[in-house]
Amino acid sequence: MIESVEFRNLKALRNTSLPLGRFTLIVGPNGSGKSTALWALLAAGNMRLLDFNKIATAGLPVDPSTTVEVVLCWGKPYDGVMTYARWSTSGRNHVHANIKQELSDDQVRSLNEDLNNILGAIRIYSFDAPSIAAPTSLEPRMTLLSNGGNLAGVLDRLRDHEPERFEALNEEMGRWLPEFERILFDTPSNGQRSFLLRTREGHHKIQASELSQGTLIALAILTLAYIPDPPPIVCLEEPDRGIHPRLLREVRDAMYRLSYPENYGEKRDPVQVIATTHSPYLLDLFKDHPEEVVIANKVDQDVSFERLSDRNDLDEILGDAQLGDAWYSGVLGGVPSHP
Repeated sequence: MIESVEFRNLKALRNTSLPLGRFTLIVGPNGSGKSTALWALLAAGNMRLLDFNKIATAGLPVDPSTTVEVVLCWGKPYDGVMTYARWSTSGRNHVHANIKQELSDDQVRSLNEDLNNILGAIRIYSFDAPSIAAPTSLEPRMTLLSNGGNLAGVLDRLRDHEPERFEALNEEMGRWLPEFERILFDTPSNGQRSFLLRTREGHHKIQASELSQGTLIALAILTLAYIPDPPPIVCLEEPDRGIHPRLLREVRDAMYRLSYPENYGEKRDPVQVIATTHSPYLLDLFKDHPEEVVIANKVDQDVSFERLSDRNDLDEILGDAQLGDAWYSGVLGGVPSHP
């Protein structure tokens, strides 16, 4: 697990650190570096995703010694290991791990391989309804795309290879979306698969393209929570988009299912989940877990991150108030500033 990420000279992230846990919810105004932080994590496993000239902080002196830096501080089972990713004006970008403990050459190679595999498997999801609903060209191993594409193929594979999980997903979907009782499939053309939802009343078959944005995004989030081999680190941009506030508790629980599998009877390793939101309704659900909330504050052009549980005045501020209301009022920071 990554315990924190340090940023240097990366757009608005001039000199700041982002604390992370198994689950982290980041709230803050537009332009406060939330998406930048997620993409920097992804780029640590694929340096070519970012270009120095496009990511360097505005006004940064440009000379051969100037770098943009992202430092990943690892926790268990890689305690004390630091991964440094650096971009420079010369284009000689590189990433390396700083391993403090004494290890043999074979152990160092094995550790580096483990870390590279984790970084290479990081996924950012920003779900888009038309992409979720689109028919899928079938492949032997289907993976959910960053926009939710391939969902029909992922569900089809889950039905064929993990029928018990598929049935459990159907049951949970019926609880989330009571008007529907089952996921069905269609073959619109050779080698393609699409999905439909069957209504509980009348057994009407509703094509994916006719479903609402909120229904499609909810189904994509639910599917991600039920696949047997999710990515080791999952970043979700605004998972509440288009979803009714009454369904947000279920969305939170789906994210928790990834991060805390032992609480849901899952045998797999925990997934580190980092989500962003602008929703006070979603934030309300984390009042009892302030250690899972990070506030992104933007002052002028600089951004800082603060874990909510680190505030000494939190109990005094909240009292009996809702966490979302307190954040929306601006008393916790992390809201747009006005001239």
